[in-house]
Amino acid sequence: MKTVVLVVMDGVGETKEELGNMVLRANTPTLDGLKETCPWQCIQAHGVAVGLPSDDDMGNSEVGHNALGCGQIYSQGAKLVNESIESGAVYRSDTWKELITHVKSGDKALHFIGLLSDGNVHSNISHLLAMLEEAKKEGIHKVRIHTLLDGRDVPATSALEYVDKLEETLTKLNDDSFDGRIASGGGRMCITMDRYQANWAMVKAGWDVHVHGEGRQFANATEAISTLRNETGAIDQDLPAFVIAEDGKPIGAMEDGDGVILFNFRGDRALEISMAFDGDPSFDKFDRGVVPKVYYAGMLEYDGDLKIPHHYLVNPPQIKNTLTELLVQNGIKEYAVSETQKYGHVTYFWNGNRSGKVSEELEDYCEIPSDVRSFDECPWMKATEITDKVIEAIRNGKYGFIRCNFPNGDMVGHTGNMDATEIAVESVDLQLARIKKICDEENCILIVTADHGNSDQMLEKNKKGNVEVRTAHSLNPVPFIIYDKEARHEMKEGHYGLANVAPTVAELMGIAPYDTWEESMLIKD
Repeated sequence: MKTVVLVVMDGVGETKEELGNMVLRANTPTLDGLKETCPWQCIQAHGVAVGLPSDDDMGNSEVGHNALGCGQIYSQGAKLVNESIESGAVYRSDTWKELITHVKSGDKALHFIGLLSDGNVHSNISHLLAMLEEAKKEGIHKVRIHTLLDGRDVPATSALEYVDKLEETLTKLNDDSFDGRIASGGGRMCITMDRYQANWAMVKAGWDVHVHGEGRQFANATEAISTLRNETGAIDQDLPAFVIAEDGKPIGAMEDGDGVILFNFRGDRALEISMAFDGDPSFDKFDRGVVPKVYYAGMLEYDGDLKIPHHYLVNPPQIKNTLTELLVQNGIKEYAVSETQKYGHVTYFWNGNRSGKVSEELEDYCEIPSDVRSFDECPWMKATEITDKVIEAIRNGKYGFIRCNFPNGDMVGHTGNMDATEIAVESVDLQLARIKKICDEENCILIVTADHGNSDQMLEKNKKGNVEVRTAHSLNPVPFIIYDKEARHEMKEGHYGLANVAPTVAELMGIAPYDTWEESMLIKD
């Protein structure tokens, strides 16, 4: 059995459209050469192919790695929550009932924190609006919303559209019995939504404005966003924090007896703020000040093994029969590596939202610390170091399956800096050449693919026909390439997606797949 090495070029989609396509613009001789000489095809990485509600929904690294790693299509994020809200199941959950009872018992405030957009990657504003209506129906009198501005999974400066939509709903709901208002906010890359514990200062900044109401004060969210945008020139995701106040006092500082719902459904950027709310007095990531005694709940359980948060509204997909489980059952040792920004994707998300290992003996993982800075300042990121570890693992000779993720195309693409993204894609191609070379030397099979698009569509035309920078993921498919210097592994024609990757890997390794899996893309001998 040959070792299979799988490379995920995060955020590198496939399209012939030239507008804002940094993948096409970049000099990528290795990737181009593989496409010219190897069996390859485009596979779907968004929409129903990864468990999302429709093909209008862009993919993301979380659902992408779930599908890559489990060979199946599970209802995900927005679809899970959509189903729960539409059926009313979320309001019948123990957590919702307990939270409403807790708030009503002291006639306290119910707070909502979350990303205010309809990007369907971390959240959807429709979920917030539905819960606001239900909260009023169930007798909640005071609601405060702490808005995190997107500009990453939606157009870069679209925040006011979502604020207007929220304010419109609040105007309809507000009366003598109900007082709902926006209380604080800020850009998602400035406050609250850090991930992988890379920058706890972000979380503290969010904690201070959401919980304590400490920050620059404005009369309303529209004034705050407009003023900060004019002063800084920043797009939504980078706007500084703000607090809404009256007579110099914040209108939404949290108090004992309040309830708090984080309405984001994606886990990676929800974990740290959840840890801060759920943390006991031993919590030491930052000084929380006086911690109000609130009932905190997440939209989902963001980490099933670590039980974060303690309370959640919707059960996550129960993913089982992953590729890792199959390899362990067959006694095959595996290795996974990436830098901090995507380390959780090649481990936790790949393994079906599992924090621990299936087998301590058969799984080795390596995390390379990411730089704490804007990635357009260093678009090569840690690609060289990741490749060093891949080469070391291949030469070791004990692994049957090796996977890595190069975050460059996605993380640099999200900055909106097109020149830097071009360098990012080229940096990955340089490292791909090194991996191809070692695969030749050690007689390994190399698979090159991606989890979703991003760097392939960095410009778009707005409703007025004007071209503007796009920082969100694309709806384009991704490449799937199989390279083996000794053989050609031809693939069937068909409409395939990321969930077909694991079955294809298993067939290349000569392992019988689970019955629940999608089909392999290989032509049977």
